Amino acid sequence: MNEILQQLEQVLEQRKAESPDKSYVASLYAKGLNTILKKIGEEATETVIAAKEGNQEQIIYEMADLWFHCLVLLSQQNLSSEQVLAELKRRFNLSGLEEKARRNQ
Repeated sequence: MNEILQQLEQVLEQRKAESPDKSYVASLYAKGLNTILKKIGEEATETVIAAKEGNQEQIIYEMADLWFHCLVLLSQQNLSSEQVLAELKRRFNLSGLEEKARRNQ
């Protein structure tokens, strides 16, 4: 899985140098953070709707769109999936309730 994320991140970085007229991702970068955030919200909503309908194929499709746009956000913010995975790894042996309590201290 990390290999796919790394490949996507490389492509997303390359798109930063491309023309917004020739690349969807470049156009998102050019439009800025608010546009990227709106796309994430849209994809999250579509994922929720697919799940409510119980359509597994649509859930996978929408989740792929959601993850993709989250990766665009990470790239736009000069962050990586590795940083997110490291945070998930850090939480691995921690209960969700315990982790949440630590954040609220």
